[in-house]
Amino acid sequence: MTTTLERVPDGARVAIIRLRSLGDCVLTTPALSLLKSHRPDLDLSVVVEDRFRAVFEGNPDVSSILPPCVRSVRGAGMCLNLHGGTRSAWLTVASGAPVRAGFGHYRLQAAYNVRIPRAQGVLGVERTVHTAEHLASAMFYLGVPVQEIPRARLPHAYARGPETRIQSHDRERVDRPYAVLHPFASRADKTWPAERFLEVARSMSGEMEPVFLAGPADDAAPFTEFETLSNAPLQDVMSLIAGASLFVGNDSGPAHLAAGFGVPVVALFGPSDPAIWAPWKTTSRVITNAAGLAAIQTSEVLNAVEQMKVRA
Repeated sequence: MTTTLERVPDGARVAIIRLRSLGDCVLTTPALSLLKSHRPDLDLSVVVEDRFRAVFEGNPDVSSILPPCVRSVRGAGMCLNLHGGTRSAWLTVASGAPVRAGFGHYRLQAAYNVRIPRAQGVLGVERTVHTAEHLASAMFYLGVPVQEIPRARLPHAYARGPETRIQSHDRERVDRPYAVLHPFASRADKTWPAERFLEVARSMSGEMEPVFLAGPADDAAPFTEFETLSNAPLQDVMSLIAGASLFVGNDSGPAHLAAGFGVPVVALFGPSDPAIWAPWKTTSRVITNAAGLAAIQTSEVLNAVEQMKVRA
């Protein structure tokens, strides 16, 4: 039987819509690798908001990174919506592409002439699937042979060598291994208490330099006794994480960046399902408690940190 990809002409442009969300962007890159490996002739364009374009910059699987507008999707031989939602559905329609693909559970199903079934059916499993598996299953359904799903592919340009130095407080620290701690998340029930992150940092500071990471909406004030990187461009965040010996943080986008760079990860999970969102294909420990994040003890995290110090 002819697959969808066999209907896409040689050298055609494929517009892949992935509007936002750091973790989702990172976990889209294994699917892109699978598609490009199977059809190296295709011109893969990622349609994404500018604040997340750094995830795809320098990726050899990606020919262009385009803003979410009609002009970006027009003229594509295939439009593949990996985002879902109303805006991405309308962009899919506006593309006018002869092949318009999206998952069968997405809203506005009329936007798609190829409806991708649930990942479990594509993969032949009934278990909960990881987000990386879910996104890769779209490629398998379209015609890529089912195979092992790779690790996220992030730009090598962000990898940092042993000469890395961390700038903070108007001075330069002596080089030594460092750990990135990310004590923030999108919701309170996904955030481990700040004072426990501080306990972890104080415990590890004799062997590794703790560096706290904070976004534009985060209050980094409780962590100022340590180095901090606050409200930095995504490129700087990626560079910091790529050079780390360890990452410790809540379930959040930076944890997926760390996994993509192969950094050992200790991830603390609240209400999210680790089967769906655990660090993908890196050395990691996921810590959960049925009573919630507040029930996770500092000693549990410190024990996990000791086990993850393999790259320090």
